[in-house]
Amino acid sequence: MPFRQALPLIALSLLLSACQHFRSESPVEVRQAISEQRPAGCSEQDDNCPLVNIDTHLFVDEPALNALIDERLRKMTVNNPDAELPATLEGYQRDFLRDAERGWSSYLQAKLREQHDSLLVIELSSYLYTGGAHGMPGRGFINYDREQDRELGLADILVPGKEGAFWRAAAQAHQRWLLANQHDAEFARQWPFQRTSNIALLRDKVLLKYDVYSIAPYSSGHPELEIPYEALEAIVKPAYLP
Repeated sequence: MPFRQALPLIALSLLLSACQHFRSESPVEVRQAISEQRPAGCSEQDDNCPLVNIDTHLFVDEPALNALIDERLRKMTVNNPDAELPATLEGYQRDFLRDAERGWSSYLQAKLREQHDSLLVIELSSYLYTGGAHGMPGRGFINYDREQDRELGLADILVPGKEGAFWRAAAQAHQRWLLANQHDAEFARQWPFQRTSNIALLRDKVLLKYDVYSIAPYSSGHPELEIPYEALEAIVKPAYLP
């Protein structure tokens, strides 16, 4: 094809590419939805009044992501093997307050942690207190690809056959975390490295967040391991590298 005839096709290709890139980079419209419920007749000034607080983000034009967030938050309410997954968050609020004793509380939150390229990184948080010395917090992430309209799992972002290399890089990040927090060899033996499903694809690094009692005692909160993308070349697919 002569170059002059090819010019319209080249221009169209560039235009389509630019439009796709613009969609992935365009700001997403987010609405915050907050609900805090207490039993009828229970005063907000009563510190021992049971409550359920749900603070979530709703993403305009992203119904699949909203449904996924709703499902993940409901799963975070299940705190024992025999508990059933609530059908709705509203139903969970009602049932929790119906059975709650004084001082009980439940917090659920979903927020946009970061947006870059075509990805929305959602951080999920929970905290459940039903008596005892302290409550149980939970954490999670959703790495949502807007162009594919789906969540990305670890297998989606790694070069095939590189899962072992990824976790070796994570183990090295764990060693850096031990040194930075001045944990000795005895601590490392009591709280050895392990894998986590809480992985966030941030703009400048991969973040691994751990549940309490996983690689550190409760007092350490949710440990975070950071892996720079420089350490993940040839491990993470080029499409997900900066």
